[in-house]
Amino acid sequence: MDKPNAFVDKLTMFASKFANNLYMRTLRDAFVMIMPLYTLAGFGVLLNNVVFPLVVKGDALAKIQTWGTLITNGTLNAGGLIVAPVIAFMLGRNKNFTNPIMCSIVAMAAFIMTMPLTLDLLPVGGKKPVSISGVLAYSNIGANGMFTGLLIGLFGTLLFLKVSSIKRLHVNLGDNVPPAVGQSFDSLIPAMVTLSVIGIIGAVLIVFLNSSIMTFITTIIQEPLRRVNTSLPGMLFIYGIGSSFFFFGIHPFVNSTLLDPVLLINMNKNMLAFSQGKPAPYILTNTFRDIFGQIGGTGSTIALLIAVFIFSRVRAKRDIAKLAILPSIFQINEPTIFGYPIVFNLPLFIPFFIIPVLNILIAYGITAIGWMSRVVVMVPWTTPPIMNAYLATGGDWRAAVVHTLIIALDVLIYFPFMKIADHIFTQSAKEETV
Repeated sequence: MDKPNAFVDKLTMFASKFANNLYMRTLRDAFVMIMPLYTLAGFGVLLNNVVFPLVVKGDALAKIQTWGTLITNGTLNAGGLIVAPVIAFMLGRNKNFTNPIMCSIVAMAAFIMTMPLTLDLLPVGGKKPVSISGVLAYSNIGANGMFTGLLIGLFGTLLFLKVSSIKRLHVNLGDNVPPAVGQSFDSLIPAMVTLSVIGIIGAVLIVFLNSSIMTFITTIIQEPLRRVNTSLPGMLFIYGIGSSFFFFGIHPFVNSTLLDPVLLINMNKNMLAFSQGKPAPYILTNTFRDIFGQIGGTGSTIALLIAVFIFSRVRAKRDIAKLAILPSIFQINEPTIFGYPIVFNLPLFIPFFIIPVLNILIAYGITAIGWMSRVVVMVPWTTPPIMNAYLATGGDWRAAVVHTLIIALDVLIYFPFMKIADHIFTQSAKEETV
């Protein structure tokens, strides 16, 4: 076996194992499942804060914006409460547990138990916060609680499944009871044990440290991890490594698995701030990465197709570009990656790797100096280029201009590498006909 093939085989095996890892697969499936809610939240925020103010004013505007507020409350403001049971369900199902819905029930109860018992809240019209008990605050069950929900969905469920595997803790009512009743009692003791353990941990933190599980996770785990993964160098490093897998024909699953959970938290906080008329706190979000780093798909390959239409004289490549351009407009570029191809095509892989990093750096710099609004609306990832930048920034025309200029720059960068690839393709075709 030659060395290049051996390396590719080992990389493919590693990638396959990583992608099919139980926990990676669970997180990926869970976030895919809840993504429609955040897409709806994006539309709600866009209509409430961009479209409605253009056509309605005053008291009528406040009334019609109630719709968007309710949408926000049911999506962004409940993110943690949603993600915990969904991850628990997916993990239970992926581990072939007979009653995965019970995993969700335990996870939701456990997630609520992670919260502080009292909150300092500002009353409507008040000037000083007051301490209140017996309430659930959107600040805890929403974007701020998403990472806690993620961890509870994983580790709380693992504890529940571990306890459930102890046969002596099962309560068997026999075959004469309805299945739902039987399953409920079968999970009775494991659920009680799991929630009791989490309750003990929470009580210790509250009584002795004046804290809570959620506060502990946010301070010790979430914020340090988010600062690394959502820092510009950290995000570009992970994104670049993930994208490079496409050279070997392997989907860049690393990007979504490692980046999406924390980047989605940033996106949710931006949407929430925008819906409240406040400045968006973050530049780097999952939507920002997708819009400026994946124009036409990973590698910003729509620029390659434009370069082919303008400069290429190789008929076979132009025919492939004609077939690939429509999917690419909707951010689907597998026809380009495997048809042109990018896979094992070293000249084209160089701009494929460099361009997204450069695009993100340019967009980040322009946003940082205030020449373009921050991304505040989660638009569907299939939204065509330029339009997606305009909508995602809350209707900022400057974002559309920046997006257009970035695409033009990408075309120029792809051009010389495309010509090299065309020359190699033509020479190979001649040699095969000799």
